[in-house]
Amino acid sequence: MEYRIEKDTMGEMQVPADRYWAAQTQRSFQNFRIGEEVMPREITKAFGVLKKAAALANWKLGKLPEEKKDAICAACDEVISGSLNGHFPLVVWQTGSGTQSNMNANEVIANRGNEIAGKKLLHPNDDINKSQSSNDTFPTAMHIAAVVAIEDKLFPAMDTLIATLKRLEEENEGIVKSGRTHLQDAVPIAFSQEISGWRNMVEKTKAQLALSLDGLKELALGGTAVGTGLNAPKGFAEEVAAQVSELTGKKFVTAENKYHALTAKDELVFAHGALKALACNLMKIANDVRWLASGPRDGLGEIFIPENEPGSSIMPGKVNPTQCESMTMVAVQVMANDVAVGVGASQGNFELNVFMPVIIYNFLQSVRLLADGIVSFEKNCVTGIKANKEKMHHNLYNSLMLVTALNPYIGYENAAKTAKKAYKENISLKEACVALGFLTAEKFDEVFRPEEMAYPQK
Repeated sequence: MEYRIEKDTMGEMQVPADRYWAAQTQRSFQNFRIGEEVMPREITKAFGVLKKAAALANWKLGKLPEEKKDAICAACDEVISGSLNGHFPLVVWQTGSGTQSNMNANEVIANRGNEIAGKKLLHPNDDINKSQSSNDTFPTAMHIAAVVAIEDKLFPAMDTLIATLKRLEEENEGIVKSGRTHLQDAVPIAFSQEISGWRNMVEKTKAQLALSLDGLKELALGGTAVGTGLNAPKGFAEEVAAQVSELTGKKFVTAENKYHALTAKDELVFAHGALKALACNLMKIANDVRWLASGPRDGLGEIFIPENEPGSSIMPGKVNPTQCESMTMVAVQVMANDVAVGVGASQGNFELNVFMPVIIYNFLQSVRLLADGIVSFEKNCVTGIKANKEKMHHNLYNSLMLVTALNPYIGYENAAKTAKKAYKENISLKEACVALGFLTAEKFDEVFRPEEMAYPQK
């Protein structure tokens, strides 16, 4: 491999000749050989956005010549496109402020910008980092990346799942089955009603996530090192937020209190709490689906789900609810990530939090896994759910909890006696009720209507 010599304030460093990064990135690359978790590409792209926004703001405020602005913007466009991802090698497990990733962006943009300009025009600190500090750029990149990931990737996946569940509700209207509480038989419920509960879980958590976006759309940029805005011109914070909004198509604003923006990560904790709530709901939905599909002969067997691949290397013909299992594993990972996000956010000291890379790594992984998991779950499982009407009817009429319909006529205690007698003697509720003398056969048939129990208000 060929190398070139790059310099920083600590001296000279050998850097791969075909890479745009410089001395500070190389030092981090060599000093933190920890794990394989590279800084998320969402952060790389967010740095491209914020560095372009900063260049435009500095130019507009008379702090950066147009020639430098143009070169920076051209290089930033390549960062945003992802074409320079190979020039961002740093791992998550670096300085807790993300300083080295900020410098990675500064160095790559400067060297690529100089190449575009055809001369030594840009300096990574003096030009690319003008009016900024790692301490306000990395929190800004975190918020940009989080908002874009949620709005552009997770929300569309959730909307598709909601639409599919709405369709299933309509298709299964009027199909009544046995309800279940405590994993035990309960009173009847329409399958469409059960599905509506799933649908509303996704809708509710989307609303919770939308609520959390307000805090995430506040940017720390302009606070520089400790929140005072040292070395940033007046109006920079507001202008750079406007430029970020223009570049992303999303309404970002400057954080009202930069001291809070640098040291506190409560907006990310709040938003990830909504991600955890979504994970909890998806865990419940996926578990319901695999329980209802269990069998095919010795389980509940009340629904059919798509058969996607063989389920066993030894048992021929076995097919498993693999999409449900995948979805529940995603949920477990998101719940675990919430611990890392919360603990990391609790570690702000004085004017800065230095757990930011691990916070955003876990946050973005949660969004990515949830979005991808929902797409897979909807496409390969939920959309193909079919009711097993015969099994639902059989289970419904075999449920002893239908005796609840008799409460108004024979009372709770007599209804309990009826259910216990039917269970003990393996006879029907009607046979038990008549044998006990609580109702005549004709009266029992008059009041005992299981399908109507799912719609008691009609």
